[in-house]
Amino acid sequence: MVLTAFRPTRDIQSETPGFLPVSVTLEHFGKAVAADGFWIFWRNSLLVTAGCVLLALVVALAAAFAVARMRWRGRRGFVLMVFLAQVAPWEALLIPMYVIARDADLLDRLATLSLIYFMITLPFTIVTLRSFLAAVPAELEEAAQVDGCTRAVAFRRVTLPLLAPGLLATSLFGFITAWNEFAFANMLVIKNQDDRTLPVWLSSFSNVFGTDWGATMAASTLFALPVLVLFLVLQGRVSAGMTGGAVKG
Repeated sequence: MVLTAFRPTRDIQSETPGFLPVSVTLEHFGKAVAADGFWIFWRNSLLVTAGCVLLALVVALAAAFAVARMRWRGRRGFVLMVFLAQVAPWEALLIPMYVIARDADLLDRLATLSLIYFMITLPFTIVTLRSFLAAVPAELEEAAQVDGCTRAVAFRRVTLPLLAPGLLATSLFGFITAWNEFAFANMLVIKNQDDRTLPVWLSSFSNVFGTDWGATMAASTLFALPVLVLFLVLQGRVSAGMTGGAVKG
């Protein structure tokens, strides 16, 4: 993808292609950035993704705390439902979600996409954070409460900092899921084209005359860049987070 993005059009369509480009050009990147709505769709993807990740973290953290720290009737059944929701194929919800959004007048809205992505990522976030919370000894919070902290303050000052790897790991998963999702974004944004996201925008380089492969690969490279940069920045913590989340519970 990256090599094709830097390859001149004549080399892309050559009858005898080579792996490494003979010459390099930035023409395709200029065409991608100058395409109609590029920055608008970039902003839309960031807003939708940020809304999904933040909402999932807040709700999942509360649910994971209730499951890992409290004992209440129906807790096992709740955990089982979360696991079942995690393994269920979200593609099966395409038509029901469209009907609900249409009847509730929620089509062509970025908030609708954020809510749907939040629903998709929530089960995984709950399961992962539950494992991290279970790995943190409850005695640490109890000691803080003995020293005068309330339960909420003890959780915020003692447990929450220890959950940083898990929060980063689940945030990255939610970010990738929402950033890459195409089906719901393509189906729920129909009339207002300015509310489209980057995955849908990528299809704009294909028309009845064919596909501009150079511009498509350049746009795909720009699309993948934020996820790559985020992963490289958080690599150490994310690796620890995913390993820790897979060991417990």
